[in-house]
Order: sequence, then structure tokens, then C-alpha cells
Amino acid sequence: MTGMNCLVTGATGYIGGRLVPELLAAGHRVRCLARSPEKLRDHPWAGQAEIVRGDATDPQSVAEALDGIEVAYYLVHALGGGSGFEERDRAAARIFAEQAHSAGVRRIVYLGGLTPAGIPVRELSPHLRSRAEVGEILLAGPVPATVLRAAVIIGSGSASFEMLRYLTERLPVMVTPSWVGTRCQPIAVRDVLRYLVGSATMAPEVNQAFDIGGPDVVTYEEMMRRYAAVAELPHRLILRVPMLTPGLSSHWIGLVTPVPRALARPLAESLRHEVVCAEHDIARHVPDPPGAPVGFDQALSLALRRVREAEVTTRWSSASVPGAPSDPLPTDPDWAGGSLYTDRREMAVEASPGALWRVVEGIGGENGWYSFPLAWSVRGWLDRLVGGVGIRRGRRDATRLRVGDALDFWRVEEIEPGRLLRLRAEMRLPGLAWLEMYADPCPEPGRARYRQRALFHPHGLLGHVYWWSVSPFHAVVFGGMARNIARAAERPAASDAPASAAAPAAGVPHDNRPAQPDPERDP
Repeated sequence: MTGMNCLVTGATGYIGGRLVPELLAAGHRVRCLARSPEKLRDHPWAGQAEIVRGDATDPQSVAEALDGIEVAYYLVHALGGGSGFEERDRAAARIFAEQAHSAGVRRIVYLGGLTPAGIPVRELSPHLRSRAEVGEILLAGPVPATVLRAAVIIGSGSASFEMLRYLTERLPVMVTPSWVGTRCQPIAVRDVLRYLVGSATMAPEVNQAFDIGGPDVVTYEEMMRRYAAVAELPHRLILRVPMLTPGLSSHWIGLVTPVPRALARPLAESLRHEVVCAEHDIARHVPDPPGAPVGFDQALSLALRRVREAEVTTRWSSASVPGAPSDPLPTDPDWAGGSLYTDRREMAVEASPGALWRVVEGIGGENGWYSFPLAWSVRGWLDRLVGGVGIRRGRRDATRLRVGDALDFWRVEEIEPGRLLRLRAEMRLPGLAWLEMYADPCPEPGRARYRQRALFHPHGLLGHVYWWSVSPFHAVVFGGMARNIARAAERPAASDAPASAAAPAAGVPHDNRPAQPDPERDP
């Protein structure tokens, strides 16, 4: 069968970013709708997909994106999206269904949440209730729809996996909420992707919701114990405390894991009720090959291998954080008349530009920020206390960055390999902030010049007060950062490697084509 024209919304997110190469590998043509197309620029598959700018809440941009499309994947939802997210989800789903009908789309495919049997809708968590409502809107629309309903998705970089991993690895003794005794049916991300791709070719008369899950039905407590076994950790002692509400649980998760409270709460709330598949009808339309669905232990093992080998293609933090600033770096004349504070540092480096660039691109995560670690940690903790993302999101890859990557409490806004890294702050601030780092060549061979610029655009009086209150520490934080980056570049280990641009990540061919899937790896 010839390939189909597919639209993927949410391609900057965890599932969408993995679905696109799977659709391409299946012979389909792919168009991605994104509010910030530049975030997709550095993905290995970007040259093979059409990327258009638009917003799921804007009928005009949705209509333009759906023009000529046969199968539309709706992977947009407001997990952690603040007040009013239910109405936004509802409105966006209706716009999508109406515009898909007008464009002659043959099928809509939606990934939602598995809802507990026998629980009134009004008793569900707001996020689970909203996702169920979106599925109902699409099924009631004029275009045939496939609604896949999953519980916990296990894959390298997924929010559910990261929450499970950090809780189990960091806490040998755990005081846990009562919901750790609730049963659920986790599913491997590779099975989710297989069902999503297979849904494109369903018969026209199919307009149905399907429960999708793996072969194991387990409690969250059992999931933690089995993770410890697969990861070869000592036995974990788990003590249940019934008074821990989902709200308190989200604070507990936020303290121990990189998952911020705004995202942890809906994850915790979704585990209050038993979520087990009531049917496996999806197999009639997308048959399971031998060895599928993947078992829980194998899914964990595949995900852990990806993490340990630094081959995580997308993470939960790939999507933008609700409430975080999204404006690009301001340039004149847009900000004429406004305040823009800057802190500039510059110094000569006795190393090649390539050696300097490797240090710049490797910043953050386990590598740290090259100055006053306590100050960065305190700033991260303060951000978590006020509901921000904190500094523990880490990085997707230990040595390479791409536009759109989360980097602790920053996000990569621009990267010019070998020259410029621009980060936009996503911590809670009374304004907008950026950090730029340059690796410039010098006329003399083997030398470089490091330039660093921090920018802050204050919002109101509080923003100005904030800048002047922290500016006395800039000499220590930003000055020390510049000096230590230069010293790191001058070390023999940094200068030994060739000064040319870094090689492609493992598994990504030099011609920028997506690597062929390895059946022994988590996609």
C-alpha cells in the first residue's frame, strides 16, 4: 500500500517526537504542526518532514496544516497547563474536528488516558477528565476517529518512567501514599508507537476508543520493586501513609524527582483509581507481532539501556513548560524604550575554538554550570518551592544539544554548532532571561575567545528589584562561570579531540536520516 499524508500535532512532545520517524519508516509522508517550528530543526528526521507553524487553538492555522492530509494525529493536551485548561482542551478539540472534516481528512488518531471502570466522570482528576472529554468530542465528530487510551507509558525519558526511576533509585526507604497499592496496566512506548502507526490504516467504518496496555497488571509498589530488581538495586523498604493526598504527593515527587509539581500532580492523581484495560480490541485492527505487547520488566530494561547509553531521543521535558516564558530573544526595535539588563564577560582561551565549544555544548546536567554549585542548587530549590521546574531536569544527551532541548531550568533557544549557544530561562522570574555563550576563533592558531552574555527583561517594579538584588552576586556566579569554562577548555582532555564539529549521536547516520529501529532497544 502506498504511504499516506499524515499530520502530527505535538511533534515537540515526548510521543509526537518519536512518532514522526516511525511514520516515515512506515513509508508515510509527514507534516508537523508546531507553535515553534525551530524546536524541531535539529531532529534527525527534520529534513524528511514538512514543518509548519501554527496553533491548535487557531482555526486558520489548523485548516492550513490539514490541507491535503489523510490521517491527522492529535497529540495535544494541557498536562500541567494551569487554570482554564479544560476549556482550552475542549475548544481545541472541536476546532480540530471541524477543520479536519472541512479538509477531507479520512481519520483522526488521538492518544488519551485510560479511565477507571465504574468511577463517575465527575470523580476523575481534572486532567484525566479533560482527556476523556477530548476523546468523546473527536469520536462524536464527522471524521472517523481512533482514540487510544493508555495508563502509564514506560520508555526512556517519559515522565512516568523518570518519576519511577528517581523515586526508586534515590529512596531505599520510602514513606509512600496509599495509591502505590492501586493496580494499573503499564505499556511500553514501542507498543504505543506501533498502535499509533497502525491506526493510520484502519478501515473507514472504525470509529472507536481502544484500551491499550502491556501484559502485566501491577501496583505502583510492585513497579518500584521490579524496577529495583531490573536496575540491580538493593531491596526497597516501602511504607504506606494514607494521609498523603495527591497534592501532598506531588510535593513529595517534586522534591525527589526532576518532574515538577505541576506535572507530578496529574500523574499522581491518575494513579488514585485502578486503571486496567477492559478489552484488547485493538489487536483486531493492529495485530500484535510475536513478543508483543512488551512485558513490564523488558520495557524497563530497554528504557534503562537507552538512559545508560545516552540515546534518549525525546524526554517529557521536550515539550514547553506551561507558564514558562516563550518569547524569543528580543531585538530592536521591538523593545525600544524598554529595560534590558545585561551582564557581559569575555576572555581569551588558550585552546582551540573546537575545544572551547565542546565545553560550552556540554554544560549543565551532570556536568554542572562551572561556578558556585551551591548557588545554582539553591536557586533550583527555590524555583521548585514556587512551582517551577527546578534545576534537576538535566539534559537529554550528555554531550550534544539541539534547539528545544530542556537544560536544567533553561531551554535551548538557538544553537549555531561551533559558535553560539543561547538558552532561555524557564525558572520562575519577574521577567524574561537569556544566557548566551560564544566560542569565537582568534587570529592566532590554537586560541579562542569566550564571550558570555546574560540578559534580563524585567516585568514591573519587582523585576527591577530582582535584578539589582542579585547583581552583586554576578561577579561570583557569571564571572566564575566564564573563568572555569575557559579553564576546562584549556585542559588536555578537552583539547586532545579534533577541533571539528562533534560527530552525530550514536545511531544517527551522517546523512541525517533516521536510524533504522533496533528491535532490542526502546524506540
